[in-house]
Amino acid sequence: MKNFLRLILLAAVVALGVWLFFILFPSPEKIIRKHLVKLAQTVSFSSNEGSLAKLAGAQSVAGFFSTNAGVNLDVPGYEPQTLTGRDEITQFAIAARSSVSSLAVKFPDMNVTIAPDKQSATADVTAEANVAGEKDVIVQEMKFTFEKTGEGWLIRRVETVRPPS
Repeated sequence: MKNFLRLILLAAVVALGVWLFFILFPSPEKIIRKHLVKLAQTVSFSSNEGSLAKLAGAQSVAGFFSTNAGVNLDVPGYEPQTLTGRDEITQFAIAARSSVSSLAVKFPDMNVTIAPDKQSATADVTAEANVAGEKDVIVQEMKFTFEKTGEGWLIRRVETVRPPS
């Protein structure tokens, strides 16, 4: 009976160790998924947000991107946008926050693929955006390309995915 209890205790300690390992050292896929969720939260803002909060939020968006990041957005009903670098991304975020009263973005569907070298990754994402004053939700397929840097996993490229015609 004592051996059985020791075996159960050992199994519990091993299970706890494995659980702690996965909590302390998450997989790159999990890190990228959390990164995308946090990006959606940072891009989103409400109508009661003050001017300084809007500015701070817009500036923090650029922190998700590498310094030489590129963004190509072509969403139906809106002007296509091509952005290069953190400064242009920040300016676009500031302009977006001043042109609409609120925006709610979420990524309900994410498919993350880590490259074999584990230094880059792609995320195929469905983006949903609720823009104040728009009656319909904007749904757009997007592709994010990530690179692993000294700062962690940063977005190198974002582009809208056009459905085949």
